[in-house]
Amino acid sequence: MELLSDELLEDTYLAAIQYNLEDDFIRMLLLEMKRRQLTKTGASNFN
Repeated sequence: MELLSDELLEDTYLAAIQYNLEDDFIRMLLLEMKRRQLTKTGASNFN
């Protein structure tokens, strides 16, 4: 996960939401975004 840039991580998260991918995958991306303190994409909207 560390190999992804912040921008690519955010883009991947948004694409995963858009394409309705597995909740576990989206949750994994969200946890990494929170770890990196990335909040500009509204990541807190996913529970």
